[in-house]
Amino acid sequence: MQTLAFPKETTDTIKTHALFLGETIDCHSLEKNYECIATLPSVVKVGERGIAVLFPYGVVVLFGFSEQEETTFRKDLLSYVSESFPNPETETVEIKLNPEKSERVKNGVLCLKKYSVEHLQIVADVLGKTVVLAHYETKLASVFDQVEPFTASLQKNYQLTRPGKELLHELGSTFLFQYKMVARVEIIDKPELLWEVPELENLYLRLEDEYEIRERHQALERKLDLIYRTSQTVLELMEHKTSLRVEWYIVILIVVEIVLSVYELFIRDLLL
Repeated sequence: MQTLAFPKETTDTIKTHALFLGETIDCHSLEKNYECIATLPSVVKVGERGIAVLFPYGVVVLFGFSEQEETTFRKDLLSYVSESFPNPETETVEIKLNPEKSERVKNGVLCLKKYSVEHLQIVADVLGKTVVLAHYETKLASVFDQVEPFTASLQKNYQLTRPGKELLHELGSTFLFQYKMVARVEIIDKPELLWEVPELENLYLRLEDEYEIRERHQALERKLDLIYRTSQTVLELMEHKTSLRVEWYIVILIVVEIVLSVYELFIRDLLL
């Protein structure tokens, strides 16, 4: 493992800041302008003390940055971010070097046995997943706020009050959330780094448990499934209602035609 030599003033505790900045980060282009010390995920050195771990799905995790260095780097980083978020989701933790203690988070401080690139990559992987989950938890709560009043009105009034386009939009949103979490971020998958450094698996599993990655992912999956089934059910009801309306139109036309025919026969009998 490659051990990092942080400046003396940062070896006691290292401030770590994870940010979900946007839909994607162009890591390859960014690596050309900074000293890249590792890949999968990309790790670059910034200034005297900063280490940044970059994920293509829009997350950056900053280790040992001063406030000024972080401000400057974030401004530069925005040119590599597509569809940046106006209010990025963040997670902050302090890291302390302590070879004697177990590697876990306690009172907002994560103890590590060594400052290696691989250790920081594992920490960054978990923190990155944390901010992504927090982002989609907020997004999904917004979708629930829109769907819940609609289902309540359906229960009370038995009326479909929202147009089909809006429901299709909610349905599309659930598919998009699932795609991003499963295909791009791979929330519940272990990082590829563990194949090369299997001794860090315990650290990863401990952090995954500390931040409740799997539990939060499962909760999101249940909510996504509920929204999907609700939207699908309502769309089927709308389709059924439309079919009934068409059938009633046909029945009315037939009745009108019969009435006109009877009326015509009645008039003809009167004339005769």
